[in-house]
Amino acid sequence: MSESSVARRIARHLLRIQAVSFSPDAPFTWASGLRSPVYCDNRITISYPDVRRDICEAFQDALQARSDIPEVIAGTATAGIPHAAWLADRLDLPMIYVRSRPKGHGSGSQIEGRLLAGQSVVVIEDLVSTGGSSRHVVEALRDAGARVASVLAIFSYELDAADRTFTDLDVPLHTLTRFQELFDAAREMGTLTEASIGSILEWRANPQQWSDQHI
Repeated sequence: MSESSVARRIARHLLRIQAVSFSPDAPFTWASGLRSPVYCDNRITISYPDVRRDICEAFQDALQARSDIPEVIAGTATAGIPHAAWLADRLDLPMIYVRSRPKGHGSGSQIEGRLLAGQSVVVIEDLVSTGGSSRHVVEALRDAGARVASVLAIFSYELDAADRTFTDLDVPLHTLTRFQELFDAAREMGTLTEASIGSILEWRANPQQWSDQHI
C-alpha cells in the first residue's frame, strides 16, 4: 500500500473512532499553550484492535521501506508507550520508554528499560504538534549515549514549528498521516460544517495568530 493510501486510511480511522475533535468556537489549549480548533487524542486508538494493528503495521512498513530497523524501540511517555510496545514485539526488538523529565523519586530515571551506549533508537510518538516533546526525548536519549535514527508518529499537525524543531535536532520525522489528509477526509466524511471550515483554514494558515485572537 502506498504512503498516500496509508495516510488516508489512518486519517479515516482517527475520524471514525472520534480521536479527532473540531471546535472553532471553543478552542482547545495544547500543552504548548497554543490555542487550536483541532484536537487529536490518539490515546483512543488503543481501544480499537483493528486501528492499532493498522498503525503497528504501517510503522513497520515505514521502517522497512527506509531500511531503518533500529536496535531499540523507544516510546514517549505516555501515549507513545503502547504503540512502541506493539511495534517492538512485532519486530522482536528491545523496548524502552522515555519520560518528559526525570522522575522525582527512586533512581530519578528518565529512561526506563535497558539502553546501551551507542545503540540506534527509533522513537514512537502518538502525534507531533510543535515537536517540543520529541526534543526532550531525543536529547535524553543522546545524553544516554544513544543514536536516534528517526522519530515515527501517528499524526502531525504539519506546523512550521515542528519542521524547525526536527531540522535543529537533525532527526528525520515520519508520520503516518498529517493535517491535510485528516482535513480532506473530514470534509469527505461530512464531519466538518461549512461554518467551521473557514476558521480551521485560517488557523492552518497562521496558527499563532489564530491562537492569539482566540484567547
